[in-house]
Amino acid sequence: MPIHDQGYRRYLGTRTPRGRAWAVIMAAGLRGFLHRRAFVAVLLLSWLPFGVRTVQFYAAANFPQMAFIAPTAATFRQFLDQQAVFVFFVTVYVGAGLIANDRRANALQIYLSKPLTRAEYIFGKMAVLMTFLLMVTWVPAVLLLFVQVSFDGSFEFLGSHLYLFPAITLFSFVEAAMVSTSMLALSSLSNNSRFVGIIYAALIFFSDALFGVLRVVTGESRLSWVSFGNNLAQLGDLLFRLPLRYSTPWAVSVLMIIVLVAVSAWVLERRVRGVEVVA
Repeated sequence: MPIHDQGYRRYLGTRTPRGRAWAVIMAAGLRGFLHRRAFVAVLLLSWLPFGVRTVQFYAAANFPQMAFIAPTAATFRQFLDQQAVFVFFVTVYVGAGLIANDRRANALQIYLSKPLTRAEYIFGKMAVLMTFLLMVTWVPAVLLLFVQVSFDGSFEFLGSHLYLFPAITLFSFVEAAMVSTSMLALSSLSNNSRFVGIIYAALIFFSDALFGVLRVVTGESRLSWVSFGNNLAQLGDLLFRLPLRYSTPWAVSVLMIIVLVAVSAWVLERRVRGVEVVA
């Protein structure tokens, strides 16, 4: 019987370039959630407002007596406002356990023991949540823009509202990034995904309630920056060239968004760490 040499042999397979490991985490996360029927049902439900707006655009374009419901820049802004409730549910459903579940299973040590940096791990997890959030906001809003052009039969509306596509894109991505980083930061603080979801919801509702109390006490809305949602609302009104709904300067709202993202990034940097093994 021949004896084959089992010594060292050079690896002849393909090597994945460094910096792409996050894509594996993202792909696995997307597949995992898309296999859950309850989550797919939530995604389908989030597109119901898109169907309603499509009917509205069709009626306005084909029936002169319905011209009063013709879309404007405010229509697209209102659509993104309506999607906020679905953004909340998707964030809690997807984001609460993205890091918390790995902490509970002690999987961080396994992830970070491989040629995978903390930045790649965090970006991969963040990409999962951001993808689903953009499927709820950016994708239907952009499709609505094309629906309006097709029903109108011309580029007149788009030509007179060239800022709409950049406004939809920038607002949706800022919202997704802010929500994703804050949720991941909370998820990194615990190994219980349900607790993380409760804390996230409590912070959202508490900030809104705090602003409501301050508004009653002061009689004005200059302190709207204490609410996470209000800061996004100010940014959205600015991008869509609509009157600001609060008296807070838009620069303050933008600064608060940046601060929230920076604090979340700092928390992630501190909490997502491997375990150093000392021989």
